[in-house]
Amino acid sequence: MAGHIPRTFIDDLLARLDIVDIVDARVKLKKKGKNYSACCPFHNEKTPSFSVSQEKQFYHCFGCGVHGNAIDFMMEYERLEFVEAIDELASHLGIEVPREQRQGSFSQGPTANTEQKRSLYDLLGSIANFYRSQLKTSAGKPAIEYLKNRGLSGEIAQKFEIGFVADEWDSVRKQFGQQKQAQDALVSGGMLIENDKGNRYDRFRGRIMFPIRDRRGRVIAFGGRVIGDGTPKYLNSPETPIFHKGKELYGLYEVLQTHRSPEHVLVVEGYMDVVALAQFGVDYAVASLGTSTTGDHLQMLFRQTSNIVCCYDGDRAGRDAAWRAMENALPFLNDGRQLKFMFLPDGEDPDTYIRQHGKQAFEEQVASATTLSEFMFQTLMLQVDTSSREGMAKLSTLAIPLINKIPGGTLRMYLRELLGRKLGLVDERQLQQLIAKSDEQSSRPAPHKKIERTPMRVVIALLLQNPHYVELMPNLDSIRQTQLPGLSLLLDVVDKCINRPHITTGQLLECWRNEKDERILSLLASWDLPTYREEDNHDDIFCDSLDKVIYQCIERQIETLQAKERSIGLSVDEKRELLALMLDLKA
Repeated sequence: MAGHIPRTFIDDLLARLDIVDIVDARVKLKKKGKNYSACCPFHNEKTPSFSVSQEKQFYHCFGCGVHGNAIDFMMEYERLEFVEAIDELASHLGIEVPREQRQGSFSQGPTANTEQKRSLYDLLGSIANFYRSQLKTSAGKPAIEYLKNRGLSGEIAQKFEIGFVADEWDSVRKQFGQQKQAQDALVSGGMLIENDKGNRYDRFRGRIMFPIRDRRGRVIAFGGRVIGDGTPKYLNSPETPIFHKGKELYGLYEVLQTHRSPEHVLVVEGYMDVVALAQFGVDYAVASLGTSTTGDHLQMLFRQTSNIVCCYDGDRAGRDAAWRAMENALPFLNDGRQLKFMFLPDGEDPDTYIRQHGKQAFEEQVASATTLSEFMFQTLMLQVDTSSREGMAKLSTLAIPLINKIPGGTLRMYLRELLGRKLGLVDERQLQQLIAKSDEQSSRPAPHKKIERTPMRVVIALLLQNPHYVELMPNLDSIRQTQLPGLSLLLDVVDKCINRPHITTGQLLECWRNEKDERILSLLASWDLPTYREEDNHDDIFCDSLDKVIYQCIERQIETLQAKERSIGLSVDEKRELLALMLDLKA
């Protein structure tokens, strides 16, 4: 069973939930006919294309294609694992989640993994409060002086919940690790280090502490800035069960608290930059955590905004980091999304620049940031000899695979045209031939094809979307053994609809989570079936398509019996069956 949670519990949970309540608590919905709509929370848009069906307990975005039930929504919106989403939904209803044990027995407690994560969230939240309280003690005076010298107000320190830890080996261990089990949790959470002799001591000592929060506001890690000349200047938590630095961004929670849908987001390199910018009113900055800007980072940001500006030093290292960010961003650049690059003068970072030049000058730099197309071709042109044919051929070899990664057709076309101008190709056919040749060699996956309309797919799709249609179906026992593509899947859906008369679309799909047919069923459940004539309705389309499926089954049964008759002959009963089938076919 999924996540060691009984299937019966998941079915019951979905039956008791209302997806409208779950979504509306996070995305304000408006009633539109019998459904509810909103601007999609998973991509940036101005015209609502996100629809939630109370009847089907299912959501679907006609813009970006995301869809699913309440569990899928929680996993996608809150960035939860499957089991965490179940826990969250169960908590919404005030019920405990049973867990499967060996040999089919159950326990009411959560799994060790889930319980461990929950404990770590609580533990790190308590440590953040402890650090904050230490800032107010006499030992915290040097930290307060440092923050004041950096121009940070108490309001900003409070917003980011900045704290302090004294230069002692055991501040956190004494406060939170009196028992071995508690110390084990501190080691797991990255707060204690264990040396070769088994001795344990605080990871963070003599530092200003910056809590790192996930999108839900839970403390998942810390960053520490040393006071004075110690090393390293900045120290981050290691990877833990709840902290994966390639998937988290410092300051994103705070940005979303201020801007539900930020116009743009600025990506900087350090958490001190984020805090300093916020002090000057630039409250839309986030920072990667000791790593380059990853695809996960960019995908997460593009769910919040259509415009990302990456800010780096203007030196070689900064431009290399910008190039890696660009490569990671290409697969997420749908039409309407923009990625720009802002390079500061040598020796400057966002913190020093805004303190020296002010907010207006800094935001002018943001506004005039280098576009992706400019940065891409500026960088590539430095790698080739533009005065030779060989150099220009190399330019096309370097550029086309990058351009082909971009899903947005308009941007991809613009970059191809720009490449053509760089290559001096005035004849559009020459450029198309060059692109076609490169496409053959590239590994860019083909775009998703539209679902081919067949009677079987229409029946399955409409039954998934309207489980009560099972009442329109005749007994299908006579065709159960027929070898017809898709029939066994249709019969599985039919059986589940019969066995659970009031099942919803969302509950139906949950039956196939992590199964081989999950993807096709999910697509069919969100398939917006066109009608050929105005007078058509889905009831009629369903019945007509079902008749065609049954007809195909009878044809297949006749073909099977006729083949047997030619090879070894038929029994008397089989001859009668063949005759009856042929009469059915004519009827």
